[in-house]
Amino acid sequence: MAPVKVSKICCIGAGYVGGPTCAVIALKCPNIQVTIVDLNKARIDAWNSPDFKLPIYEPGLEDVVRQARGRNLIFSTDVDKGIQEADLIFVSVNTPTKKSGVGAGYAADLNYVELATRRIAQVANSSKIVVEKSTVPCRTAQSMRTILEANSKPGCRFDILSNPEFLAEGTAISDLFKPDRVLIGSLETPEGKSASDSLADVYANWVPRDRILTVGLWSSELTKLAANAMLAQRISSINALSAICEATGANIDEVAHAVGYDSRIGPKFLKASVGFGGSCFQKDILNLVYLSESCHLPEVAAYWKQVVEMNEYQKRRFSKRVVDTLFNTITGKRIAVLGFAFKADTGDTRESAAITLIKDFLSEKALVKIYDPQVPEEQVWMDLEEAIPGTPIETIKKSVTICSSAIEACKNSEAVVIATEWKEFREISWQEVYDSMNKPAFVFDGRLLVNHDELTKIGFKVKTIGRGETV
Repeated sequence: MAPVKVSKICCIGAGYVGGPTCAVIALKCPNIQVTIVDLNKARIDAWNSPDFKLPIYEPGLEDVVRQARGRNLIFSTDVDKGIQEADLIFVSVNTPTKKSGVGAGYAADLNYVELATRRIAQVANSSKIVVEKSTVPCRTAQSMRTILEANSKPGCRFDILSNPEFLAEGTAISDLFKPDRVLIGSLETPEGKSASDSLADVYANWVPRDRILTVGLWSSELTKLAANAMLAQRISSINALSAICEATGANIDEVAHAVGYDSRIGPKFLKASVGFGGSCFQKDILNLVYLSESCHLPEVAAYWKQVVEMNEYQKRRFSKRVVDTLFNTITGKRIAVLGFAFKADTGDTRESAAITLIKDFLSEKALVKIYDPQVPEEQVWMDLEEAIPGTPIETIKKSVTICSSAIEACKNSEAVVIATEWKEFREISWQEVYDSMNKPAFVFDGRLLVNHDELTKIGFKVKTIGRGETV
């Protein structure tokens, strides 16, 4: 059967995935009307703001929205209208890790996916291609299909596709412009193949056909989890080696550089750090752990769980090193934490290592000063309140100060902790920082960002992750 020519797309969910992805689709496909809908009015208002104060920070995103908004890119809270008019619907809602009930702490919470699916079935008056864009467990598409078929109106058919995103925050726009691959999963039926071709035709407006991969529905769903699990595994592997380096006097930067020269391994994702964060890695691995246990594969579950446990160990190990170095106590000492986002070039704080470090410092009764160039002040307070349950935010605020610059955060501090690899932290006047700090002045580099030897010459006592004391 001939594929449907898509002329109108609706994306349910205006967050980190739906917003940038569909903004780029609108930019690259001027003949397709793209409507991004969300029940969160404040978020939609931000996407529509006259001064382009968008709800998420992503390099290049504002330029994309400026070009497409008002032409063929629409942001709206009218979910039903978006569904009714669309030929193809992306479901791009949040799928956080469950906090209670069966699978708590591991399984994905699919409540928002189910609500969106039921809404589509309830309001659609014509046949639709429904695309799961959210990161979901294997066979979620089957659940969506069951719900749609059980609630559809006469004459309406729904074809389900899986089209996982492989974006890295901070480079999402360039990833969308030139993706390594676009993955589309469908049922192995004529209808499924036709729906897959329809979505492939959309991406083919700017993505070479040989980079558009079509696979089975379940393979597509599992590929997303597998890709993130293997990337996180590399980070935990190099972080495990960083602990050995610190114990033996080796330098993890040198080890990683030499290992990365092996063409079978390659240099990417071999940068030791205080630990990975973000909305995907930990969530997807825990999802994989839960899936493995559900399939009665305990050894497989234990293998992937260790990747997350190593990440948690790396954060604990780093905060303990700070305490041990500052003469075994940080009570009443001022510690500047540079960076709160989970990585540079994003305002996203989900699972950020900085949150864990600050929580550890506060438990040791330190006074923490925070600076991040992109994370809003209210987000910092919200994250700390969630990280330290049972402690009133007023109590937390007595020990935490949010600063407007790195220099301000470092002033009169005993130690500086680099938690996020923002470029500006490499370029600040470290001499000025040193002059403003209490002595001895310590720098703990959790991101291999600054020049260890140059800072030592200035007078700092520098502790770099993955670098031992002896030569």
